Amino acid sequence: MALEIISENPINTSKLKEKIAGVRQRDKEINFRAAKTEEHLEHITTLSNSSGLFNKINEMGIPRLKEQHIHKIIDVMPATVNSLKVVLQGYTLSLSNDNMKKIVDTLNEFLAKK
Repeated sequence: MALEIISENPINTSKLKEKIAGVRQRDKEINFRAAKTEEHLEHITTLSNSSGLFNKINEMGIPRLKEQHIHKIIDVMPATVNSLKVVLQGYTLSLSNDNMKKIVDTLNEFLAKK
């Protein structure tokens, strides 16, 4: 019996870490894959308030920038415009240098507050 996918929503690693913690609390024990994922996330996730950063970038109103792009940017946290270009190379997305500069400035400002 094949499972039916009802909806698909992109999330970033810190959000995934929260969701796995919720499953662990609910079920007391998680399966092997979830445990391995949680172990991996412990090593790579450093951001705690990703939803605030997501909202900040989303409110900029940058054309063609979708949720999946924002989540990828939050996962990688590029510090320069060039590293942001590298992150977005995998997508068919073209942003102006001004918009990329705004995103990087927002990321750096968010990290400075932390």
